[in-house]
This record gives sequence, structure tokens and C-alpha cells, in this order.
Amino acid sequence: QVHLAESGGGLVQAGGSLRLSCAASGGVFSLLKMGWFRQAPGKEREFVAHISRTALTTNYADSAKGRFTISRDNAKNAVYLQMNALKPEDTGVYYCAAGTKIVGPITQASWYDFWGQGTQVTVSS
Repeated sequence: QVHLAESGGGLVQAGGSLRLSCAASGGVFSLLKMGWFRQAPGKEREFVAHISRTALTTNYADSAKGRFTISRDNAKNAVYLQMNALKPEDTGVYYCAAGTKIVGPITQASWYDFWGQGTQVTVSS
């Protein structure tokens, strides 16, 4: 079983930066496609970013493109989300997710097989 644990969340002012980390254990990390999702209070969980097994391909939600960067270090079994120019609307619980399927809709939460417990990100104005 794959276990994921997020860290790095916190409270920042608008325009600030934050770097989230996700540590994976169990399974072979290099075989996992990794994604970040977020969920604001009263909202559905939404896609933020995705990175392929070899990091050759990345995908971002329109709201994240240009401000967020997803990366991974397979030697450390970790995936990261660098968030810059944060806005109050970025506030929410951020979740790390892992997928094992070869193809599929990587922007859909239902496609992923494993999830972390989430880390809170709060951006004040």
C-alpha cells in the first residue's frame, strides 16, 4: 500500500510564497504519477497540478499556471509544489495524490489511487 504525507502548509500574506512537500512510502515511487489537489471550505476538491513518472510532463490548472511549479525527486520519494504570488483564493486544504494507471484524466480526482491527509494553506489579504 502506498502512503502519502503532506507538509509545508501554513499562513502567508497575499503575494507570498510557500513550498509544499509530499513524502511517499510503500510501492515504487518512480512508477507513480503524482498530483496536487486542493479543497476550499464549502467547495469540491479541484485539480492543481500533475507530474509524470519521469517528470517529462507537467500539467497545471489555469488558476495555478505561471505561479505554481510541481516537481519530484524520485531518489527521495517526494513530490513538491512551489507556490508563488499567492492569492486569498488559493486558500484551502492541499492534498497529494498518486496514480498507477498508464492513461486517464489526470485532472479528475477519481483517477488517483492514493491520497494524503492534506495540509492547510491560508492566504490572507
